Amino acid sequence: MIKIYSTPSCVYCRGLKEYLKSKGFDYNEVDVSVDQKELEEMVEISGQMGVPVIDIDGNVVIGFDKERVDEILEIKE
Repeated sequence: MIKIYSTPSCVYCRGLKEYLKSKGFDYNEVDVSVDQKELEEMVEISGQMGVPVIDIDGNVVIGFDKERVDEILEIKE
């Protein structure tokens, strides 16, 4: 399961979501600008306040780190 912690104004979040869609991956998105519980969870798992934070089956990626996302999801170019 892929969970993306994001905000509506985050350019990198949009890029990440477009990338995952283009590769055929579904994800759950949470808007941490309106959900305090999810924001607290994001900070707890990542130690970060910035978005995006991606949780891929327990693998936490901070920012739109395409190489790390590709590695975890085994995406080959």
